Amino acid sequence: MKGPLFYSKILLFGEYGIIKDSKGLSIPYSFYNGALKTDSNPSESAIKSNESLRKFTDYLETIDADLVSFDITLLKNHVESGMYFDSSIPQGYGVGSSGALVAAIYDKYAKDKITVLENLTREKLLKLKAIFSAMESFFHGKSSGLDPLNSYLSIPILINSKDNIEATGIPSQKTDGKGAVFLLDSGITGETAPMISIFMENMKQEGFRKMLKDQFIKHTDACVEDFLKGDVKSLFTNTKQLSKVVLNHFKPMIPTQFHDLWKKGLETNDYYLKLCGSGGGGYILGFTEDIQKAKQALSDYKLEVVYNF
Repeated sequence: MKGPLFYSKILLFGEYGIIKDSKGLSIPYSFYNGALKTDSNPSESAIKSNESLRKFTDYLETIDADLVSFDITLLKNHVESGMYFDSSIPQGYGVGSSGALVAAIYDKYAKDKITVLENLTREKLLKLKAIFSAMESFFHGKSSGLDPLNSYLSIPILINSKDNIEATGIPSQKTDGKGAVFLLDSGITGETAPMISIFMENMKQEGFRKMLKDQFIKHTDACVEDFLKGDVKSLFTNTKQLSKVVLNHFKPMIPTQFHDLWKKGLETNDYYLKLCGSGGGGYILGFTEDIQKAKQALSDYKLEVVYNF
């Protein structure tokens, strides 16, 4: 048995900010994906994934049936026969590994599911987001539901605020463009929960809340608007400001060995770095007006281009 593929996602803008109603922009990233599978001769990782699915199945039974209900009998039968999630999505890298799994389970086992082919009204998107938030909370303790939503729909999602999200189009890529968005592998696995708790602790300080509203959210919103309009010049101006704010105020979320690299980008303008997801490791997101320059400056690291300007 092999189910359909679900892609990873990249939150281009909005990490942390969307908790406090900033705009956000999330795009599917098909380079990584996962699918539900059953093998007659399972590997060690398949057996581990199957064990995790058993626990997840028990958890799904506790979700309010008014929100969503599943064909639990069928799911349990498949899990008993060794079903697992076969995924190339790296875990703890901020590209939505649990989101793709949640999307795959909903797609196959939810009753009365909202399908991708329907007219996706705002109400339906918010309902899906609420369902996915409840499902993914099993993995993170608290989830916005956006990662699975992106994975399930496989289209870019614009977050205007907590209760206002819409499917959106992004400017088509210039395949020969010099400018690029790229992923930089930090080589460290990040844990979402501890990073979120540092953020929540900081939110108790008035100065931090003010900075978030006046600087972080302001530049995040501007970046989203610039990106959607295709205003590359303004986008890089705002991304630089955002990169600066993150370096000054979100240091614990940036692995220590990347502090200097982050600063170097701001000084040379060869590239600007920002968090990809909650930080603490995993991928770091980079923006550059000249990908060759960025590759030279970051020659010690593995870069993956996500989008070309």
